[in-house]
Amino acid sequence: MLNYKRYKKNPVIDYPEREWPNKEITKAPIWCSVDLRDGNQALIDPMIVEEKVEMFNYLVKLGFKEIEVGFPAASQIEYDFLRQLIERKMIPDDVRVQVLTQCRKELIERTFESIEGCSQAIVHIYNSTSTLQRDVVFHMNEDEIVNIAVEGTKMVKECAKDFPGKIILEYSPESFTGTELPFALRICTEVQKTWGATKENPIIINLPSTVEMNTPNVYADQIEWMNRHFEDRDSIILSVHPHNDRGTGVASAELSLLAGADRVEGTLFGNGERTGNVDVLNIAYNMFSQGIDPQLNIEHINEIYERCCKIPIHPRHPYAGKLVFTAFSGSHQDAINKGVAAMKERKSEIWQVPYLPIDPADIGREYEPIVRINSQSGKGGVAFVMDTYFGFKLPKGMHKEFANVIQKISEKQGEVSPDQIMEQFREQYLDQKEPLHFRKLKVDDLSGETKSQFDTKVTVLYTDHGVEKQYEAVGNGPIDAVQRGLQEETGVRIKVLDYEEHALQSGSNSQAAAYIHLLDSDDGSVTYGVGVSSNITRASVRAIFSAMNRLGIGK
Repeated sequence: MLNYKRYKKNPVIDYPEREWPNKEITKAPIWCSVDLRDGNQALIDPMIVEEKVEMFNYLVKLGFKEIEVGFPAASQIEYDFLRQLIERKMIPDDVRVQVLTQCRKELIERTFESIEGCSQAIVHIYNSTSTLQRDVVFHMNEDEIVNIAVEGTKMVKECAKDFPGKIILEYSPESFTGTELPFALRICTEVQKTWGATKENPIIINLPSTVEMNTPNVYADQIEWMNRHFEDRDSIILSVHPHNDRGTGVASAELSLLAGADRVEGTLFGNGERTGNVDVLNIAYNMFSQGIDPQLNIEHINEIYERCCKIPIHPRHPYAGKLVFTAFSGSHQDAINKGVAAMKERKSEIWQVPYLPIDPADIGREYEPIVRINSQSGKGGVAFVMDTYFGFKLPKGMHKEFANVIQKISEKQGEVSPDQIMEQFREQYLDQKEPLHFRKLKVDDLSGETKSQFDTKVTVLYTDHGVEKQYEAVGNGPIDAVQRGLQEETGVRIKVLDYEEHALQSGSNSQAAAYIHLLDSDDGSVTYGVGVSSNITRASVRAIFSAMNRLGIGK
């Protein structure tokens, strides 16, 4: 039995004046990628310099304007990587690199060595402030913890004084979610004042959910409380850095934006320590799905991530996974099919399709994989595949008949590919040419002959079990005439219940598909037949013969 009594609830704050629940996200935040630092340190096999360069270029291409490139004072590979970026002039003028360092003199000095020649940089200092870490890790009181942050700020300020480029200070009270709010406010304010932040030269105050300790609404309360109580708020860029220990990192980030955050630090696909950082792409796609410009170039999901990080993207990962725009469920397939059809019919500029929050094509995906057929699929899915892949718009009444054929296969082998579905369609309908095989058709117009009650005469050449035969018949149109003739030839009463046709492709060489729903009046059995030809009349006759053979007439 799980010993749940070993754990206690983390405290929530009493904050009835909260306003964030009534707000909406209306614009993208300042994005900061920490893939090259927080993400890289969480990899089993961290990136080498060449891979880091490739990832940096990819992040720039995605549109990140702030990129944390590492902890250069703590690792030679990260120091060398940053030097390469600077010396090879790979940092665009509108991109700021961010470097992390602890509040120690030798580390801060080494950090400034690493950014020499950089026109602008964010120097990110931090120290842990949580009640638990003050007690069990540092054995320090509040004043001593504040002193670490203030002294670190002074050292950065001293180094920045002679630095030729622009330095922006970022301060993080690490483990903010486990820190008493009055103390978090105190230490952040002391750093803010020591740095001398102004509206023109603001400081980044980053409030990390280093460990997710509570529900996202509690994090939002903490952010809003800090946002309201900061002095000289316009001198602060309020940043959040959510982790995902409780699996709610995205929700925490989104609610923190409602609560006043200006900036979000995170990684692509949420790679990071433990259960990971917040997935910035997930948040960006969420904004996109609500008609908000995410300010990131997320039209295409690149394979660079998997190659550099050596971590596969889960097939069910929001937006990015290979299966997230795929429906196996029959009811889902049917709804998607109808939704896509309605969009085309209405020529709507607004995307509204059941089960698909965004158009897959908008992020470089294709429609073809949307519906995939397995034993859970239904008639709508098979019809969707036949239409999308092969252009056959099956009559609604035919959906179940053909889907039953495919379901038997899927129950044996699992997923059925579109090519297998088409192969079965050909075998079950188009190639049904025995025992009755249609060969030739001649149609004569009788409408000018006053003695005839019918307007069409047909001459049909066919084979019956390989024996060539021919008959003539009259009727009201070619289909009626062919049907009447086949009744005479076979001695079986048949009736056409429904008839549909459509073009398979446009152009002078277009083919037509015809569908005949046929009834054997003698035993009550019904089925569909399908015919294809460049001539719609021949296609219809082939469909009748296809249905006759499927009913077993003449065997």
